[in-house]
Amino acid sequence: MDRPWDDRRLHFVGIGGAGMSGLALVAQELGASVTGSDRSGGSSYAARLREAGIEPVVGHDAANVPEGAEVVYSTAIGPENPERAVATHELHRADLLAELTRLRPTIAVSGTHGKTTTSSMLVHALRGSGADPSYLVGGEVRSTGSNAGWGTGEWLVVEADESDRSLLKLDRRVAVLTNAELDHHSTYSSLREVEATFREFLAAAEDAVVWERPELLALADGGPRVWPFGVEPTLSPGGSSFSLDGIAVELTVPGAHNALNAAAALTAIRAIGGDVAAAAAALRDFSGAGRRFERLGTTPQGALVVDDYAHHPTEVLATLEAARTLNPRRLVAVFQPHLYSRTKHSAREFGAALARADLPVVTEIYPAREAAADYPGVSGRLVAEAAADAGGGKRVAWLPDFDSAERFLRSELREGDLLLTLGAGDIDALGRRLAGPGRTPGG
Repeated sequence: MDRPWDDRRLHFVGIGGAGMSGLALVAQELGASVTGSDRSGGSSYAARLREAGIEPVVGHDAANVPEGAEVVYSTAIGPENPERAVATHELHRADLLAELTRLRPTIAVSGTHGKTTTSSMLVHALRGSGADPSYLVGGEVRSTGSNAGWGTGEWLVVEADESDRSLLKLDRRVAVLTNAELDHHSTYSSLREVEATFREFLAAAEDAVVWERPELLALADGGPRVWPFGVEPTLSPGGSSFSLDGIAVELTVPGAHNALNAAAALTAIRAIGGDVAAAAAALRDFSGAGRRFERLGTTPQGALVVDDYAHHPTEVLATLEAARTLNPRRLVAVFQPHLYSRTKHSAREFGAALARADLPVVTEIYPAREAAADYPGVSGRLVAEAAADAGGGKRVAWLPDFDSAERFLRSELREGDLLLTLGAGDIDALGRRLAGPGRTPGG
């Protein structure tokens, strides 16, 4: 059964995204005939697909769908999409991922924050300890150069998405819960609803790896075997160290939050009977996941540019604190809010977090699947105003478009500064522009 999907034809709508591209790669490894389309063909994930012989079609059109293909879509792709409209057989991406979790025992990693990094650490540590796991992660595992792979080992590692409750479709032998906060306001009306979803996620597993907070451990009461994790790291410039059950762990990715992610990954390896000491040693050369404190380069003036996917106030604050461990001359943070709904509910919290930077910069909202008309009066300016209020007179820049932000930052940044680009949209493109050779904004 090395190629159990030999008789399948799968067409992925939005194939260039982190999650969909990984599914497409694994589907091809399992024998399926794979095609797909995307709004643009310029992402790093699209490039990886081409390397595997899958050519994404740019743009959505009914003619893109091969006859008889199962059309795979995500929650972000509405039923009005022309490729979904002509599908004779549709399949949500979570249902396809669920099929994969039935092929191998699965470690499913969920939580409001840290899913991608914890999953990537799990893959890296398992590989470093002699295992060859299969994996589907929502970002590139830098040590493998990919976000997905079908290994020869026993285990499958997946990132389990709570944003649309699709994590509940997965077969999970081990469920990892990193934390729980209200984030996806279009799905959940309260933290209580979030916790109910995570309680159901944990209950179906044999083993639950849970951050040792009473409110989180309570979500696993009466269910699986519980493996609590926690850590009090010693932070150093660009890294941390701690001890886990007598095993020394050293990381070269910064921040207390990454030490906690590592503790979660190592505890999951303990839960499956893996070699924790070898896994911990392997984490010494873990360099991170794509768009998670990713160093993009330096500006011509000598400022370090780092990109991070942080798109929740807790994540923004944790990333700023991690950046401080590098002891920059000045910390400049440019934040692109993600989703009108999230900005509407959390603008003040975002502002309070951003005020921890020496110079906060805010751009317009990345709308993703939402429309501005549905959220009158909601813009990135709300976050900028909140940062100014929280900063107590600190200078804050509200620069809606990337060109104006680039002009401002090119004139502002100096040697020794650290620039963070923050957000789940396309803010990394601004960081890459600034870290590359000089150019004329808008040119």
